[in-house]
Amino acid sequence: MSSSDYTPAIIEFLPDLTTKKKKGVHRPIYAEVFVNNINAGDDVEVVHLMVNPYSGKKQGEKIANNAKQIFEQKSIQVNTHISNYSGELITIAESLAASDSDVVVVVGGDGSLSEVITGLMQANSQCRVGLIPAGTGNSMANDLKIKDTKDAISRICKGAYQFLDLAKVDMVAGLPGNQQGNMTRYSANLVTWGLGVDSTIKAEKMRWMGPMRYDIGILMAIMANNRRHATLTIDDHEIEDDFTLFLIQNSQTGGSLLPLAPGASLDDGEMDIGILKKMKRGQILKAFGQLKTEGRHVFHPMVDYYRFKSLEISTPKPTAINVDGENIGSTPLKMKVVPKAIRIIA
Repeated sequence: MSSSDYTPAIIEFLPDLTTKKKKGVHRPIYAEVFVNNINAGDDVEVVHLMVNPYSGKKQGEKIANNAKQIFEQKSIQVNTHISNYSGELITIAESLAASDSDVVVVVGGDGSLSEVITGLMQANSQCRVGLIPAGTGNSMANDLKIKDTKDAISRICKGAYQFLDLAKVDMVAGLPGNQQGNMTRYSANLVTWGLGVDSTIKAEKMRWMGPMRYDIGILMAIMANNRRHATLTIDDHEIEDDFTLFLIQNSQTGGSLLPLAPGASLDDGEMDIGILKKMKRGQILKAFGQLKTEGRHVFHPMVDYYRFKSLEISTPKPTAINVDGENIGSTPLKMKVVPKAIRIIA
């Protein structure tokens, strides 16, 4: 325990009694995705397309070309930047020559968005950020309720925005066994430790299966049920134990649109964490069954749910970290919430 007497409060969810019980419980009442109002933005005259051609089913470049034509038909100047390898969008975004009235548009998934945001934050850029979903999971696009490419472009052209919180994530670069110094990323979506990372590492080897690979990966990780010991520090309060999984969220969904954090809002100045304590295989299967049925896992007796402004994870030996859908780091990890860090197209 830390020297402080502070103990973070466990968030208690209310059941939505208008829903039918599934897996023994009602659906929880969800938080609002945004708690603050939309802001009018400047007219959009210049768009910078940040393209991951490998996202999803490798349709990123095709989607970007279609978007470019539509923007130019509306007399909007388009500058296109295509990444060639993982992490390059950070460098491109950091060195981008753009004015504050421009819109930097990510054509990709959650990982591509994370890279671009990291580059913009490192450059102290004030550009608005837009998203044209082209990834596998597209969790942020789901929370923003972006229907398709046409809908995304329409929103970008209007220019209205909302402030988005981020988490500054400091960790060791590279997965265990391949560490390469320290790194910083800015997360808009989620950070995962434990079984969830084990499952995505397995899923990455089955990309040919599409979104179904996440389900297969989770099942394989559940059956392995490795022992995971960690010290978790939430706002200076330490919890040391064996755990199954940490779901650290800014957005409500993650993975293949799983409702991981029903209580999360994108602009409330805090992030949410669902802690799945050490469980037996049967308990894990029940918890994941509840999770997949509209986030009912928050009622599982072995799940605790908190909100925080700072968080740390330390482990006896390096363990893998997933940031915004990408397996890129290892413990030890430190996180700090950066409120209203960027302006994202509403």
